[in-house]
Amino acid sequence: MAKWLQSGRRRDICIVLAAEGELPGQRVKSELESRYDEHIEPKAFYGSLSALVDTGFVEKRTEGIQDLYALTEAGERRLREQFEWMSGAVEGGNE
Repeated sequence: MAKWLQSGRRRDICIVLAAEGELPGQRVKSELESRYDEHIEPKAFYGSLSALVDTGFVEKRTEGIQDLYALTEAGERRLREQFEWMSGAVEGGNE
């Protein structure tokens, strides 16, 4: 599997987009800050988001003055693969 999720933040951005659908970047950032219960530096957040766009796992479109982001089919497929790997590891660890 390609190193598409080199950070938990990238993984979590994909999870938010999978759960909520297309969202403005600021809304995704706010969702993660609520989840983490801490502030995320904008430069770090948008760097992670841009990396996901660059690799084709998230798509970006502009509507008015805001950029909207959505998980692509490739992103959803990789997120499912990640979930299966994590589930297998947790289930296998209980034996």
